[in-house]
Amino acid sequence: MTDIVQRQLSILGLPLDLVDERMAIELEIERKVLFANGVLAMRLRRYRSMGIRVVAVSDTGLSGVQVQSLIDHFHGPGLLDCIYSSADEKLTKRHGALFAEVLKREGVAANRSIHIGDDFEADKRVPEQMGWNAVHIPKSSRARLVAKADGAVTEVSRWTKKRLATNSVPPGAVNDAFVFGHDVFGPIVAEFCLRIWLYCEQASASSDATVLFCARGGIGIRHAYERLIDRLSLPCSTKRENLLVSRLVAARSAVITRDNAVLDELSREFSGDTFADVARALASREHDLPDTWRGDFARERFFELLDTEPGKRVVGDISFQNDLFKQHLSDISALGSRMILCDTGLYGSTQRLLAAGFPDQRFETIQFARSNYKKLSVQHFSRVAGLVVEQDSYNLLQPRSSVLRYWQLVESLFEPRTASVRQLHVGFDGRVAGNGGDIRYGAIDPTAGNPLLAGAIDYIDRLADGTSIFSDVDRAWFRLRRSITNPSPADMGVLGVGPRSIDFGRPETKDVVAGATTSSVGEKIARIKSQMWREGAIARDFPRLRPALLGALEMTHIMRGLNERFLR
Repeated sequence: MTDIVQRQLSILGLPLDLVDERMAIELEIERKVLFANGVLAMRLRRYRSMGIRVVAVSDTGLSGVQVQSLIDHFHGPGLLDCIYSSADEKLTKRHGALFAEVLKREGVAANRSIHIGDDFEADKRVPEQMGWNAVHIPKSSRARLVAKADGAVTEVSRWTKKRLATNSVPPGAVNDAFVFGHDVFGPIVAEFCLRIWLYCEQASASSDATVLFCARGGIGIRHAYERLIDRLSLPCSTKRENLLVSRLVAARSAVITRDNAVLDELSREFSGDTFADVARALASREHDLPDTWRGDFARERFFELLDTEPGKRVVGDISFQNDLFKQHLSDISALGSRMILCDTGLYGSTQRLLAAGFPDQRFETIQFARSNYKKLSVQHFSRVAGLVVEQDSYNLLQPRSSVLRYWQLVESLFEPRTASVRQLHVGFDGRVAGNGGDIRYGAIDPTAGNPLLAGAIDYIDRLADGTSIFSDVDRAWFRLRRSITNPSPADMGVLGVGPRSIDFGRPETKDVVAGATTSSVGEKIARIKSQMWREGAIARDFPRLRPALLGALEMTHIMRGLNERFLR
């Protein structure tokens, strides 16, 4: 809790010597909302009078001394022999390590101990697996009902405040991308960067960590991040580097280890293409391949073809590129250390593929959003955090989820005007470089030709402290959702991101809102489903039917979300 308070004070620009005062406020609130369990206290005192040692084991952000002060406030001294706090021990009940430490410190066997608690997972299942006697005493129905009611009231209050914030959202359209970037993306990007800082500082406090900002989107993210921590004078001890990586680069590593994760990605990306198309992308050059490689890509045959003589030549190129990436990774981070990838999102393919290709390395990913839109395995999600959004579909009640309806906007916001990483080579200075040029911090200005990001950076540069971020961000999200889901002609001009690269080693591009090629209303409606920004296509092609069509699309998203929750 002290760590949390210190970071709160840093964000708000307050002196750190207020920590003790802020912690005193926290404990005073606890004293007001907690109540004494007299029956339990009498039972524990009886056990102690019989010579039985009684200790408390708590997963909490408070120290043992602070927990003791709360117990003494309600029950007086002498209720417990000792308190073991997860905050002190850096161990938890839920993962079992805190129970092991208690047994060690108390010098007692598990089968001579009994643990009592109200959380089935942490207080019964986990200790029982470790040999403890465990008793689960759930909270009463009344207590659970009161807790749920209190939570519902809190959520309704929070939602109401956010809705009221829309009253201060200017109804007029903004047709200047820089102004939109400042007013809307400024608070959103600043809050995202604050969450990166919180995550990384906590990580570096417990391990040797390096934050690797992934090309391309991570380049723009780092630009905003560095400006924010400098502007707010936030202490930042975590090592930071830019990483020459893409899904293609990561896929090569998983091909070398023959992991099935790469087959998932290749099957999705190259559906309808040939084995030769996949080989060309992975090897980054053309190979003279026999007719067997001209057939449609099929995941069950790919590794088999790689073991043929022509396939071995392809693997040679893949391995050469992968070795260069290994060298690059080693040059910018300590192998074996905690590597935190930072990118835009959504599925975390880079994380999944790198983890498959480098099983001995510890990768985790922080990104703007996390969503299983690919409907593939989510096993890697335990190491992928969506710092702003973690949802599989749009939710009307959560404005932040609106970015899932136009994800290319977030990607375009952070990506500099440089090519995706396809080929690596050794530069004149002996360091590994990529086809997109020098991506080291400061070598590229991601705001060049990007007025939305330039406006967001201008917002960050004008901050006095972090307080205004939290007062501005809800209004910004409501404004962005309105622009995405119900775009005006001005929104179309500001948020249109133009052609997007198909990527994965291919030079082709695709328009976010493809040009209308027919005047037939039926054909235009049929084309909506294939558009990346469907709302934008509707606003452009159906100015009169726009309210009805956008309303129908909104209802479709709502019903889809309800259906997914029902099936879950």
